[in-house]
Amino acid sequence: AIMRLCAQHKCPIVPFGAGTSLEGHVNAVQGGISMAMTQMTDVLEVNTEDLDCLVQAGVTRKTLNHYLRSTGLHFPVDPGADATIGGMAATRASGTTTVKYGAMRENVMGLTVVLANGEVIRTGSRARKSSAGYDLTKLFVGSEGTLGILTEVRLRLFGVPGATVAAVCPFQSLQGAVDTVVSVIQLGIPVSRIELLDEVSIQAVNSHSGSTHNVQPTLFFEFQGVTDKTVSEMADLVREIASENGGSDFEYAG
Repeated sequence: AIMRLCAQHKCPIVPFGAGTSLEGHVNAVQGGISMAMTQMTDVLEVNTEDLDCLVQAGVTRKTLNHYLRSTGLHFPVDPGADATIGGMAATRASGTTTVKYGAMRENVMGLTVVLANGEVIRTGSRARKSSAGYDLTKLFVGSEGTLGILTEVRLRLFGVPGATVAAVCPFQSLQGAVDTVVSVIQLGIPVSRIELLDEVSIQAVNSHSGSTHNVQPTLFFEFQGVTDKTVSEMADLVREIASENGGSDFEYAG
């Protein structure tokens, strides 16, 4: 009803999630109505055997993972902030785990969307293999509220890893750090996070947190696996690759 009335009166609508965006998505540059999605917080379905769930758009990432804690599953896309799932889908969010799990683009299976004229449509399906019809889900993921308001999101879920370890490694040159990342990915080593910070970023981190990282190009890693042994083997292999590219002081963080 709200969408139909706004369409009749040519009144803009700006959907609002958790307000964690830094890019000004929710600025009402032409006035209009701000539609808060924060009351739409229900987890509607969890299909543990099929590794998917259906949530309302106002459910936050941390709330969903807390809800899933007894199932052995989790939703891994991590943009850093505790954003709403609807906002993450609307902005095609990614994060530090994208190297392993992909971004929202790869993890949204379907949507319920209210179009500007008030019509409600459902896109996608639970089928993992399908080439039928237009892929409207990909059209709406990343549309930032310009094509419709996302009210429900169906997501892929993943098993919680049995073991996790983090590591940090400074490099003599930025090129050496980049070459290490390329080699790790080409060899198919399943790192769950791999982030590059240059000297300026390291200085900022040290200044903000009081840490004492070497002011050099630095890679931060996270490794996940079924057992501590498999994780350790992955980390040792990456340490060898880093050493060949000028990495030193490869240090485990946990």
